[in-house]
Amino acid sequence: MRRNSGGTPKARALGAELREVRKNAGYSLRDLAKELEVSHVRLQRYESGETVPTSEFVAAYITTLGAPAQTRDRLTNMARDADKLDWLSTATSGARKELTTLIEFERSASHITEVATGVIPGLLQTSDYARAVMQHLSLDEIETMVLMRVGRREVLMKPKAPHLTCFISEAALLESIGGHAVMAEQLRHVVKMSEWDNVDVRVVRIGATSLHPAHMGSFILFEFPKATPIVHMEQYHSSVSLHNPGTAKAYQDAVTNLHEVAMSPEASAEFIANCADEKENDIDDTPPRMAEV
Repeated sequence: MRRNSGGTPKARALGAELREVRKNAGYSLRDLAKELEVSHVRLQRYESGETVPTSEFVAAYITTLGAPAQTRDRLTNMARDADKLDWLSTATSGARKELTTLIEFERSASHITEVATGVIPGLLQTSDYARAVMQHLSLDEIETMVLMRVGRREVLMKPKAPHLTCFISEAALLESIGGHAVMAEQLRHVVKMSEWDNVDVRVVRIGATSLHPAHMGSFILFEFPKATPIVHMEQYHSSVSLHNPGTAKAYQDAVTNLHEVAMSPEASAEFIANCADEKENDIDDTPPRMAEV
């Protein structure tokens, strides 16, 4: 029996993983539909997260593709509550799966708004900056994750690409994650990307005299053409994705508030370029290391 309450964060993530398993097995959508004796339209709805499959159907889907039992068990468990509006994901699911989920949200969104209070938004990160952010991972994991993170930028180049708006706290710009040279390059890259037609970058200055939404922490708001928005927040060891219409409206109002607080795109680009100049000056002023005896 089919469940129709799709479009939730977990349903979208489940669909993305099902699609990845199918493609890795070398099956087209129509070929797999024929094997399972269902319509390809039905499979397409499952893979887009529009409809939530039963755990029994997921088990048959994975078994037909010959994927490992571990994958089958994990995805069938995922399907059991994929129709719930909100989704708490812990670090046990793995950093790669977390990034896969974000990529799926970005792929289907029409507008992405990121409020970044600690680090530069992922879609704007350079390779070296991303490596510095991911230094807690193993070397093999870092390179895989960096390729995925930088590859996410392609979503902004596709036909009907989403519009990206980034509110970046001045505090995140003043940090030198990865060192002054890495940060200077990162800031130059942000300025360059802010020139894209579908990218707006706005700086939220520190020193405010009244509370505003950025004081409450980072979040990403994904808005879709025909579905309730998803709010995604990352913590140190977990993440949460919210799909409740009332919650989404509150975060949309928060974004409206930030437009009134933040600098204009033009002033923001100039401010970030000045920060990059300061980072480059810091490189020149860094004393040479003494040779070890």
